[in-house]
Amino acid sequence: MSEEATTADLGLLSARLEEVEGYLHLDETRERIARLERESAAPGFWDDADAARAVMEALARDRDDVAAFEAARSLLEDAQAALELGDEMDDDDLRGESQALAERLSSSLSELELSSWFTDDLDHGDAIVTITPGQGGLEAQDWTEMLFRMYLRYCERRGWKVDVNDAPAGDVIGLDRATFTVSGRNAYGMLRADQGVHRLVRISPTDAKKRRQTTFAGVEVLPVLPDDIEVEIDPSDLRIDVYHASGPGGQGVNTTDSAVRITHLPSGIVVTCQNERSQIQNKASAMQILKARLYEQEKARREAELDELRGPKHEISFGNQIRNYVLYPFQLVKDTRTGIETGNVSAVLDDGDLDQFIVGYHRWAVSQQAE
Repeated sequence: MSEEATTADLGLLSARLEEVEGYLHLDETRERIARLERESAAPGFWDDADAARAVMEALARDRDDVAAFEAARSLLEDAQAALELGDEMDDDDLRGESQALAERLSSSLSELELSSWFTDDLDHGDAIVTITPGQGGLEAQDWTEMLFRMYLRYCERRGWKVDVNDAPAGDVIGLDRATFTVSGRNAYGMLRADQGVHRLVRISPTDAKKRRQTTFAGVEVLPVLPDDIEVEIDPSDLRIDVYHASGPGGQGVNTTDSAVRITHLPSGIVVTCQNERSQIQNKASAMQILKARLYEQEKARREAELDELRGPKHEISFGNQIRNYVLYPFQLVKDTRTGIETGNVSAVLDDGDLDQFIVGYHRWAVSQQAE
């Protein structure tokens, strides 16, 4: 978009707004809002608390979509009025105001387009993210911590709440692994774009000879399952161990056996949680993560039977990365799937400026499906 909004620019934004209205099926959404409002006002609505909460969450999502669309339409009308008046009065300040409104509108439309692309109910919910070191030894543990901080910054930028479930320190530097739960609108839908192998190229901070090092870490993103999705787990299939929670450097966080490790014997899945102060809370968080992993495992098995697997599981190593982060001999972050890149590495790693990659991935994925 040019430094000053033009009639053509606003025309393109108006066309995008019309497309979004179609994507979101807003007439149907408004009818659904009216129906859900009648349901929520009916006597006995809260008799089934879980069902009532699900209805209220759906109602809130629909209201948010309609409100966001109406706000976008108001931005377009304001931008058009400012441009028209600015041209009539030859007022550069009004033209500049029109440009600022157009930029806000473009950003709002991107968010609305994203929402329309998320067709699975789980996409609108919360996410469980796990970062695991791959090839690279101690460097991989340091890279795990760098990614962990990057995602914390990204979640903060988007206004999402983060609960750290497990992030034990590495033996020397970095983190041995990191698992955290992200709560917020479209958290799972957005973050699943980053599932895969992430590759870092830099001068090793631990190498006295300052040689270039290539390091890998894997990112797993799972949905937090709503209460109406049941995953049956036989208690006899679980081994539950408790131990002292530890902080950076191995020091004890408290003096009780509050940390929990749950092993699902049939699948071999192991989940640990030590962030909460009580053993009961850690066990509940660990069970939530275990259910999510078992759900994904069963989903993958069914998709395999239908020959609809998302793709083969990849080793956390060279050739399987979804994104490269190069700090030396030049600076570049590039997504290998979409080709989107930036030379502002600090904005990505330090400030969590990931929307260009995450939104870009979803835009690319939708275009691939349309072909």
